[in-house]
Amino acid sequence: MSGVPDGASGPLVLGAGGRLGRAWRAIHAAGLWPGAGAPLWQMRRAAGNGPGDAVHWDLLADNAPPDPRIDRAAGLIVLAGATAGNDEALALNTRLAEVALRLARERGLGPVLLMSSAAVYGQSPAPAREEDTPRPLNAYGAAKAAMERAVAGGPGGTCLRLANVAGCDMLFGAAARGPVRLDRFPDGAAPRRAYVGPWTLARTLLRLIELGKGGVALPDVLNLAAPGTVGMDALLSAAGCRWDWTPAPATALPALALDTARLEALAPIPPEAGTAEALVAEARRAGWLPAATSLAQG
Repeated sequence: MSGVPDGASGPLVLGAGGRLGRAWRAIHAAGLWPGAGAPLWQMRRAAGNGPGDAVHWDLLADNAPPDPRIDRAAGLIVLAGATAGNDEALALNTRLAEVALRLARERGLGPVLLMSSAAVYGQSPAPAREEDTPRPLNAYGAAKAAMERAVAGGPGGTCLRLANVAGCDMLFGAAARGPVRLDRFPDGAAPRRAYVGPWTLARTLLRLIELGKGGVALPDVLNLAAPGTVGMDALLSAAGCRWDWTPAPATALPALALDTARLEALAPIPPEAGTAEALVAEARRAGWLPAATSLAQG
């Protein structure tokens, strides 16, 4: 059973059928959701074991249904988006953001938290700041940067340049399928990345919504990560996984760190939430498990 009181209103989460949405739904189903209000999950179709607190429609094909739960939602979190594909497929990120902002205007919802990505920064020798000019190195980062430009200056929307989410990113996905091959740089180090756990992410977004509803002007763009970076080898070790090294290609990024000073002034994340052990623990609470073939032999 969920620990959320019946009838309390939480955020409307668009795109709850994706990886992060599934992780949050697992957290909620386990009674670990960090907010007092029950989230309302939006998905295109009902899942076989889907929650009762869900509403189903195609964001791009249909208007939102006249469901009173939508109008009671406390804030709008937009997970819906495309992570791969050609330029046309990735352009859906902009269309979905525009649909979400229109829905918020029509139904009186807000604030609107749109998931962008740290990938907009590309390679940055220092922790990337929100005022830095985006220089994405891949099509996904370019699509998220285009989404940000399309909604810039619009009322009620904040683009969150999200770090890797433990349990939902490529590294954890690879470990869930089988043994991992990890890039190794000439200095012997593994890639280091900014991370955040799925429970900590939910708690932080709920705090931002609370601030926005309380009259605090949220920034147009905000980095979202636990402080610092963590090595991918440290994460695999904390999860009890084994890996094989492979020489890092010339295009690989040794590190991507985010400057979180702006976030810390609004909704600080404690440094201990960014340790490898804490991140793996959050991933496991959200339903992530490594494949048996990934586990190190003791």
